[in-house]
Amino acid sequence: MKPSIVLVGRPNVGKSTLFNRLTRTRDALVADIPGLTRDRHYGHGRLGSKPYLVIDTGGFEPLARDGIMHQMARQAEQAIDEADVVILVVDGRAGITGLDKEIANRLRQSGRPVLVAVNKSEGMTHGLVVADFHELGLGAPVAISATHGEGVRALIDLALADYPEPVDDENEGGAVKVAIVGRPNVGKSTMINALLGEDRVIAFDQPGTTRDAIHVDFERGGRKYTLIDTAGLRRRGKVFETIEKFSVIKTLQAIEDAHVVVLVLDARQDISDQDAHIAAFIHESGRALVVAVNKWDGLDPYLREQIKRALESQLAFIDFARFHYVSALRGQGLEPLFRSVDAAYKAATADLPTPQLTRALIDAVARQAPPRSGLFRPKLRYAHQGGRNPPLIVIHGNALDKIPESYRRYLERLFREVFNLQGTPLRIQFNVSSNPFADKKAPEVKRRHRQVGDQPKVAAGSAARPTAARKEKVAAKPRRPSGAR
Repeated sequence: MKPSIVLVGRPNVGKSTLFNRLTRTRDALVADIPGLTRDRHYGHGRLGSKPYLVIDTGGFEPLARDGIMHQMARQAEQAIDEADVVILVVDGRAGITGLDKEIANRLRQSGRPVLVAVNKSEGMTHGLVVADFHELGLGAPVAISATHGEGVRALIDLALADYPEPVDDENEGGAVKVAIVGRPNVGKSTMINALLGEDRVIAFDQPGTTRDAIHVDFERGGRKYTLIDTAGLRRRGKVFETIEKFSVIKTLQAIEDAHVVVLVLDARQDISDQDAHIAAFIHESGRALVVAVNKWDGLDPYLREQIKRALESQLAFIDFARFHYVSALRGQGLEPLFRSVDAAYKAATADLPTPQLTRALIDAVARQAPPRSGLFRPKLRYAHQGGRNPPLIVIHGNALDKIPESYRRYLERLFREVFNLQGTPLRIQFNVSSNPFADKKAPEVKRRHRQVGDQPKVAAGSAARPTAARKEKVAAKPRRPSGAR
């Protein structure tokens, strides 16, 4: 599971700039997921082979008792309690402030690992700029410049020092990891209880720390699954009870850890920005997706049709996912739902042979060639698989950087149709082939130049001078008398 790094600090110390610096490998902002009243930013980052999640919390004033700052402080405190590492960002030019000290006191009480990043230190002597911040009592401060990137790598090296290199999980145990996510009160708890019903076979119930999602192994239809629960599943005797408390960090980590994500929506409520942001994060994370529209029972046909149209419009960017209309309370529609989970997992981990991919590519070009770009028309030569979960198709050719987004979508639709890749995001990467003869032309040119160079050279702009023999021959030639005709 990816470690989570939470950025905290008083307003205007450069947290958002540091966030953008840390998430640059994934085009900075991945998703804005609204909390109670203010947006918090969530993104992916990577240092070498170590991935991580980074969360930017907004201005933090621990002693605020009401208003917007109090609500922001509550969100920041929840993020701190669930974080793997906290980075306290301070302003090196402004120096230490009373609010910095208040935040440091709160962080010491949390028990979380904390690093102090002294920002805006460019052009300053690092030893001097960090000296005052030792007073915070959170270890040796690190001088950085989020704007220029100075010291940022060293900071993240320290943050990830206790986390090992990720292990490439090839699903050796054979269990499909399924995360059930969604905002509170959409029926995640009821769905989990329905899935872990009387016929369940549970190998173990292994909660991690209080900030981790809970993993529960069970069997359904003869297949093994690992349920990643973010709703707060608790076991009391033989009865499973759930307390739904929405945890953004827990949800993001569960999405990252899963093979397939089931996004639960409430049919009786409008699609919220939070629903759309979670769906966008699932897509950006490359996870297979099944959408469960819960509480479908009891709705009249007209209202059902209106809901379907709204979903098609507002969640059009996840059109690769199958939508199921279910009632978790009554157990209706859960069998088809899990058949789609199996199909999505199969599609996400499918092997796509190079000959079949190339044939599908050639057929696609024959059906509709890429549009010209100026004097050139992109030429698509062959394709091969570059990765799984999600599937990555790498296409080679010439002038592929001129291919428009509309044609990329056309190819994606065709590959989905040919290889039945329903339920999973599909990545397409264009690689421009280099000219294999480019390095061989230069020696040929040089050889020809040497052959030409063996001949006598004539200075530019001057006539060749006649030799002595030529002069004698010209002198010996009889001249016609003057006036002769």
